[in-house]
Amino acid sequence: MPMCIAIDGPAGSGKSTVGEQLARKLGYLYVDTGAMYRAVTWLALEEGIKLDDGPALAHLARHAEIVINHPHVADGRQYTVTVHNRDVTWDIRNSAVTRAVSTVSTHPEVRSVLIAQQRGMAQQGHVVMVGRDIGAVVLPDATYKLYLTASLQERARRRYAELEERTATHATTLPSFEEVLNDIRRRDDVDHDNMQPAPDAILVMTDHLSVEQVLDYICRQLEVVA
Repeated sequence: MPMCIAIDGPAGSGKSTVGEQLARKLGYLYVDTGAMYRAVTWLALEEGIKLDDGPALAHLARHAEIVINHPHVADGRQYTVTVHNRDVTWDIRNSAVTRAVSTVSTHPEVRSVLIAQQRGMAQQGHVVMVGRDIGAVVLPDATYKLYLTASLQERARRRYAELEERTATHATTLPSFEEVLNDIRRRDDVDHDNMQPAPDAILVMTDHLSVEQVLDYICRQLEVVA
């Protein structure tokens, strides 16, 4: 059984849902690295740190005590994120963090700190790690590498449906579909250099496929390369 699986892909490609369900199927820890960048962003906004100050943000990330673990509350979460032992799992999903996280994640100083932490998590083994550059940069020696993608329109549709469901249970403001689509397009532009698939990644085009179909395809591919 593989010790570490890297899953990459752009926003809305389905990598978070697929990664979480694959981890559950294998009995692995699911690590959403995007949540770590969101946690740093949330803390920066809380403490009033300028989003263009890379060194200050890196210092914040280094001492934030960000921990991702199995969900311990049955409220629909895929995992639990804590910062300084405070549960921020839903806080890091607010609109202010979503707007700012791409800016924070572009700072090389921040990426360096969080990549080191992510590699430390992977060394413990039995991890499904999801992000933008896991197979290519963070874990180039991962046992298996997957790259999920889909059209811009389909990714926006999925993200909007996800936000719509979350709004119903967490009393947050629902953006328009056009706002969601434009946000994903903007994030694609900002993150372009950091979300290239690894040369040896298994490419999975998820348009017109259900989560179950994607999982079935991935499991068949892992059996082939095992």
